[in-house]
Amino acid sequence: MTTVFHNPRCSKSRAAVELLNSRGIEFDVVKYLETPPSEKELGKIAQLLNIAPAQLVRKQEKLFKELNLGDQELSDKQWIAILASNPTLIERPIVVHDGKAAIGRPLENIVEILDK
Repeated sequence: MTTVFHNPRCSKSRAAVELLNSRGIEFDVVKYLETPPSEKELGKIAQLLNIAPAQLVRKQEKLFKELNLGDQELSDKQWIAILASNPTLIERPIVVHDGKAAIGRPLENIVEILDK
């Protein structure tokens, strides 16, 4: 099973969808801005990516600055709660495929999990 956490307005996210289509891979699309992942799902994604939840954060987003998140020491649980309630801060695209995950920046990260 393959899932793409997708923002249709993002060129990298659209490229990830095109990549999966070009390889004939069936996948579910989660438009995470409309249907944000739960805290549990975000924790699982971070675990599959083998990264700390803070590494899922888009630090260049305006909201990141508005919330003064760069000035705070937050736990993994706090980062997950922030991401769940502010999905615009979630790095994109994220592809989960056969128990592995990749952030599609660069797109080669996705190719790597598809070819394993």
